[in-house]
Amino acid sequence: MTDDTPICSAKGCRAAAVWVLAWNNPKIHTPERRKTWLACEEHREHLSQFLGVRGFLKDVVPFAEWSTAADD
Repeated sequence: MTDDTPICSAKGCRAAAVWVLAWNNPKIHTPERRKTWLACEEHREHLSQFLGVRGFLKDVVPFAEWSTAADD
């Protein structure tokens, strides 16, 4: 892993991110706005559940696909 390797957003985790969790808090964000958390394989489900229970989770995408889409 290099200094520019994206890491998981889970507290204390230093693993490489392989998932992007796109989310939005409808109370403070416009509907099209997407915030992102990054997740390793181990924390993807936990972070998805955290956002999902609050109704914030919009999409879960493999990091490679997300970064490619961002380049378009």
